[in-house]
Amino acid sequence: MAKNKKGFVLYADQIEIFNQLPDEISGKLIKHIFDYVNDKNPTTDDIIINVAFASIKTQLKRDLKKYESICDRNKINGSKGGRPIKPKKPTGLSGNPNKPKKPDIDKDIDKDIDKDIDKDKEKRVSRKFTPPTIIEIKKYCTERKNNVDSDKFYNHYESNGWLVGKNKMKNWKAAVRTWENNNFTTDEKKTFIPEYENL
Repeated sequence: MAKNKKGFVLYADQIEIFNQLPDEISGKLIKHIFDYVNDKNPTTDDIIINVAFASIKTQLKRDLKKYESICDRNKINGSKGGRPIKPKKPTGLSGNPNKPKKPDIDKDIDKDIDKDIDKDKEKRVSRKFTPPTIIEIKKYCTERKNNVDSDKFYNHYESNGWLVGKNKMKNWKAAVRTWENNNFTTDEKKTFIPEYENL
């Protein structure tokens, strides 16, 4: 045990060791542990106590090394002066500006709003539709458990250039959900052409 160290730790999962032993041997084991941490260098001929103590001893040594490394670190920090002394009277927030900033006026707000709108447009333009693979469609249909015929879906939109009516498709998952809502599943015998369903 380290000098001036007043305690040690037994871990909750070590209860398994004690539960496996009869009460008499558990009592001897805990006394053995206390003798060890108080530097009495205990020895015993009892094989069960030696085996049970081996893993506990290893953990105690690890904890002791950790404790000693923290003590060494604290000594080094102490030799550098330690933590700075807190001032008796607080001086206020550090880094306060000498001159406060001027408040925004309407023109500045309008410029900020215009910039945000431009950024939103750029985001919308940069989002180009990428046609899915048959595997992606099958995976999505399986996740939704909708029985949409993924091959028919893929072939239909692949043949018309991924158009919905006269417009380019924006979201293929939404199109799958439309097929699902309209009950165009693998059970249906009729051919589905979504653009002309209302004619």
